[in-house]
Amino acid sequence: MITFRKAQASDLPAIVAMLADDALGAAREDASLPLAQGYVDAFKAIDADPNQLLAVAVDGGEVIGTLQITFLAGLSRKGAWRGQIEAVRIAGHRRSGGIGRRMFEWAIDQCRARGCGLVQLTTDKGRADAHRFYEGLGFTGSHIGYKKSL
Repeated sequence: MITFRKAQASDLPAIVAMLADDALGAAREDASLPLAQGYVDAFKAIDADPNQLLAVAVDGGEVIGTLQITFLAGLSRKGAWRGQIEAVRIAGHRRSGGIGRRMFEWAIDQCRARGCGLVQLTTDKGRADAHRFYEGLGFTGSHIGYKKSL
């Protein structure tokens, strides 16, 4: 039975391994153990912030999915809160089994429970399958996003 919960420090190696398990992630992540200190420091900061939720999908004790929700206060839309969903991954051997859909439904429920009026995400232009997945969940590609590496 798949359950969803807040990530724990012991989940970190599995989370980083999923982040590294695709063509884009392999170029920017390092899942070798011991994990780089930056991952540990980032986990501690996320875990301590009440407007962050790093979550995992678990099946029989195995971490098989992850995503991060950032809850953003804003003045636009009459002061509406937003849920920003990022770093969505499903373990390679469990993809295409409906877990991503269930994980997103859970995440959207978390956003509703926090009073968010909008859920948003960004996705790399090269992830055509992910674009179809998000559109199937009711998301629309209504904006163009820009990023600048520092």
